[in-house]
Amino acid sequence: MESKNVFVAGAYDVIVVGAGHAGVEAALAAARIGCNTLLTTLSMDNIAMMPCNPSVGGPAKGHLVRELDALGGEMGVNADKTCIQFRMLNTGKGPAVHALRAQADKKLYQFTMKETCEQTENLDVKQLLIDKLLVEDGKVTGVQSETGEIYTAKAVVMATGTYLKGRIIIGEHTYEGGPAGQRAAVKFSDSLKEVGVKLMRFKTGTPARVDARTLDYSKMEIQPGDEECRNFSFMSDEVTREQIPCYLTYTNEETHKILRDNMERAPMANGIIEGIGPRYCPSIETKILRFPDKERHQLFLEPEGRHTNEVYVQGMSTSMPMDVQLDFLRTIPGLEHAKVMRAGYAIEYDCIDPTQLKPTLEFKNIHGFFSAGQANGTSGYEEAAAQGIIAGINAAMLIKNEKPLVLKRSEAYIGVLIDDLVTKGTNEPYRIMTSRAEYRLLLRQDNADQRLTPLGRRVGLVKDDRWARYTEKQNAINEALDYLRKNSINPTKEITEKLTAAGIEPVRNATSFYDLLRRPDLDYDKLAELFELPELNKEVKQQVEITITYEGYIKKQLEQVERMEKLEEKLLPENLNYDDVPSLRDEGREKLKAIRPRSVGQASRISGVSPADISVLLIWLEQQQRIKAGEGKADV
Repeated sequence: MESKNVFVAGAYDVIVVGAGHAGVEAALAAARIGCNTLLTTLSMDNIAMMPCNPSVGGPAKGHLVRELDALGGEMGVNADKTCIQFRMLNTGKGPAVHALRAQADKKLYQFTMKETCEQTENLDVKQLLIDKLLVEDGKVTGVQSETGEIYTAKAVVMATGTYLKGRIIIGEHTYEGGPAGQRAAVKFSDSLKEVGVKLMRFKTGTPARVDARTLDYSKMEIQPGDEECRNFSFMSDEVTREQIPCYLTYTNEETHKILRDNMERAPMANGIIEGIGPRYCPSIETKILRFPDKERHQLFLEPEGRHTNEVYVQGMSTSMPMDVQLDFLRTIPGLEHAKVMRAGYAIEYDCIDPTQLKPTLEFKNIHGFFSAGQANGTSGYEEAAAQGIIAGINAAMLIKNEKPLVLKRSEAYIGVLIDDLVTKGTNEPYRIMTSRAEYRLLLRQDNADQRLTPLGRRVGLVKDDRWARYTEKQNAINEALDYLRKNSINPTKEITEKLTAAGIEPVRNATSFYDLLRRPDLDYDKLAELFELPELNKEVKQQVEITITYEGYIKKQLEQVERMEKLEEKLLPENLNYDDVPSLRDEGREKLKAIRPRSVGQASRISGVSPADISVLLIWLEQQQRIKAGEGKADV
């Protein structure tokens, strides 16, 4: 029998359940915008914990970090403070796929983020296990903890990661738990089901951590950081950084034989694992089955921090029994005498079907209830943080009764990520990739501030210091482009000799510096040296060169965006009854009723909605507008 005594321990504007990478971004965003915010965590010692790889960024993920930084988020700032190595990936390709990746000092990362949260105005941080979501008449009213106290709120953000009914799996051994030995949140899933939330069961995993003292790095290839100092945040000014190298090694046929010989003991093969795992980050046993002819798989040995001997074996995620883990690890060059400090494991957990969410990340059927991060079926710290900042912003916008922030696919990788989730859903842990973005030439990591900082300013998250730095940079870029357009050289004898001596094709007509920079054999530094052009800082120079070099391609992509925007601007009524729309195919009708897209553009991306369905929908909308216009005239 339940107690009739109800203890309301606090009243807030916004409550965030979970303090992983999604939760901290959501809570910081809401608090910085001005909402009285509560951030709850299972453990005060594990805020922003990195239970898997000790890194931030990488292909497409680095774009997300730059974007949430441009909006006023914290992940990029925190990574710059606490990283132990930076590398720019894909530098042999164009700027659209350049990707920054940092190795983090895991403990320093989480403790620095914890300090940031604790020092933020309007933000309370409490160690609480939340058991129940409180909902009345379709509106969220707060949460209840396992010890019975209630915290009320007008908006709640769920950022529960992989903790909902978490189950750890190592070989035949399983137990309830969250990542890295934490408690699982067992009751919250049932509370969600009670209010009509549809859940799924996913799985992810992590490799063993080995003792650095037992590794022979002479048998591996060193992977140093970049000589040039790099940063994620547009606000970071670090110009030097002491870095720690990673190392590269490979599996071999002996490794693969041990895995094949023990495959019947793999939890994924014997039925112990029931959840769906990530296709793009498979376990080593999955790799062996999926690629039977591959002679070797690469492994990166990544240090977990400056003050620990733990080394992460990237590429060796596994849930094999412990004896098998030890056997196959010791077949790898450099790991022959490796000692395991933490076993690799798989974790199963509950997450939601993200098609239940609006593009704001608010549930369609529960007013004021938002969800972000791995609870939405994604994988990765960066995907989680990107959703977190949007959920936190929109929770704050709801409190303030202001226009929500919905990023378009043409505006941000964050927009691609969220649109994919809420429109298409996911049947496996989702990972962002550059190939998912149809406008990736526009969505480069170098121009994230140009795309998003004005939007962060609108919602109140970009403060004066960031705005001043942004406007100064934009003014410098515009002034430089204007100077290059207005100033030119003529084909005089002196100019011809100067260009020829520098190995540059002479000009035949008066040519602006802007047009000269279109040439593949010229960059700004070379031109500035020849003709004493104004000195530009590195970031401004980069934007000037990319703007000029890729002008034609960017223009074509902007034309594609403009065509698509016409469909995005055709908003669909929230109460539209699709049974009233004649000639829709049955599958299209059912999918439209389930997803309830906000626009015709979003409707066109729903799996199962055909181009014919979109044509029918457009004709029907036009007819409704004519009817409405006719009714209006009749009333005059």
